[in-house]
Amino acid sequence: MKKIPIIKSRRLRSTPYTDRIESNGVSGYTVYNHMLLPVSFKSLESDYQHLKKFVQVWDVAAERQVEISGKDSAKLVQLMTCRDLSKSKIGKCYYSPLIDDKGFLVNDPIINKLAEDKWWLSIADSDVIFFAKGLAAGNKFEVDIKEPNVNILAVQGPLSDDLMAKLFGEEIKQLKFFNFKYFDFKGKKYFIARSGWSKQGGFEVYVEDNAAGQDLFDYLFELGKEFNVRAGCPNLIERIESALLSYGSDFDNRDNPFEANFDKFVNLDSEVNFLGKERLKKIKQVGIKRKLMGIKINHNKIDMYCEKTLFDDNNNIVGYVRSATYSPTFNQVIGIAMINKPYWYSKDQFKIEIDEKIFVGTVCDLPFI
Repeated sequence: MKKIPIIKSRRLRSTPYTDRIESNGVSGYTVYNHMLLPVSFKSLESDYQHLKKFVQVWDVAAERQVEISGKDSAKLVQLMTCRDLSKSKIGKCYYSPLIDDKGFLVNDPIINKLAEDKWWLSIADSDVIFFAKGLAAGNKFEVDIKEPNVNILAVQGPLSDDLMAKLFGEEIKQLKFFNFKYFDFKGKKYFIARSGWSKQGGFEVYVEDNAAGQDLFDYLFELGKEFNVRAGCPNLIERIESALLSYGSDFDNRDNPFEANFDKFVNLDSEVNFLGKERLKKIKQVGIKRKLMGIKINHNKIDMYCEKTLFDDNNNIVGYVRSATYSPTFNQVIGIAMINKPYWYSKDQFKIEIDEKIFVGTVCDLPFI
């Protein structure tokens, strides 16, 4: 596939950190929630090796927030997700698949509870704000729904605790996973969560002041020199190895949460009301016929700009590859695929066509690491 540049426009928004990211050598972008999201710097593999050893600062402002506040905010947020949030607490983050009335996935945000009547949905790549507004209007909920000016900086990697402690104090090391608190730095308060789109450890800083965010970016690099800090971004290799699923790539509105292995987030026995609940009960009773699994392919490259079909020796369809990349850890291509039921048990070999040649691979469990 030809490398064609993404042309910036008002519809494709830059972020408060774009100039700094470009001065740090970003080499590729994708589009995520109508914004620029970096995908590489030195190279995919070089970025991957650095992320696993040191610390990186990521511009992930494309993780937009949908703020839902008001008297009926809790009702609306619960209506949107199959996860029971009735006992949710202020200061905690909840990974919560969003479901439509047919039981299909709409998004998989982190839901941050800021107050009993105020929530931030930190969304993946789909227009959740219109979904929320439609439900609010249809149900005549008393809520206010907006996209606040929040632009996330992520600090990821095994040395992220040490870097963040230099700015915000040793207390930040005690912050538990999927919890958030406000921390002071240079007279500004920052909403910081222990979370992020990697399994290497780290934090996400929800910045509400553009100038403060730019200053923080600069301070992270100034104080991070001893930790070999670099600009980075969500890394495809690390993401697939860790089975951190991506809405729009690994699953989308064609899939239900059981097919995406979200069983533990589907609370059908609770008293809470959410869209698609009865439909999901039927799906669970009948059982699913496909689900996301890992795959390994005996080859050293793959381009993923569309789904690729997997088939057996008799040309029966085994499933479809949703995301894949070469892994230097496994020295072969690994990926995430929607696998049909007869094949997710067997772990037998399958065949796949790559660059007009046939290669073999096997189905495996997730995560890879």
